[in-house]
Amino acid sequence: MPLAICPGSFDPVTKGHLNIIERAAQRFEDVTVLVLVNPNKTPCFSAEERAGFLRRVTGHIPNVKVDTYTGLLAEYAHRVGASTIIKGLRAVTDFEFEFQQALTNKKLNPGLETLFVITDPEYMYLSSSMVRQVAGFGGDVTDFLPEGICEEVVQKLRQRSDAL
Repeated sequence: MPLAICPGSFDPVTKGHLNIIERAAQRFEDVTVLVLVNPNKTPCFSAEERAGFLRRVTGHIPNVKVDTYTGLLAEYAHRVGASTIIKGLRAVTDFEFEFQQALTNKKLNPGLETLFVITDPEYMYLSSSMVRQVAGFGGDVTDFLPEGICEEVVQKLRQRSDAL
């Protein structure tokens, strides 16, 4: 069965991300969760921190590995022999951007397919940016983050907010 990639910035990983990863792992023999590094963005967490969080929260899924990459997703997929990209969608607003990316990736790597997975309704409102904002103002984000990373994520986000 082909390798699937679940790419994203995961800044930080949320329960919504984890839901998509778990569902992908049920349908593919091997899944790589790929932390993409975008040099045009300044994330709250380093790529290594984000990958570490992901390794912790996906440790219970034997067919999932985590990697980081700076560059084009289509090139990474070609390099590792992946044929499928899994992208989670929350709302119609996500689709337009993701559709454009999927078409670009297909043009760059014709053998690469993108599958869109609709998030479970309980996570439709959830985004990493919302978690960063709520935590930065001292709000409770325990319902938004997977177990095992919440304290560390909240501590760093509050420190960052205090420094601003």
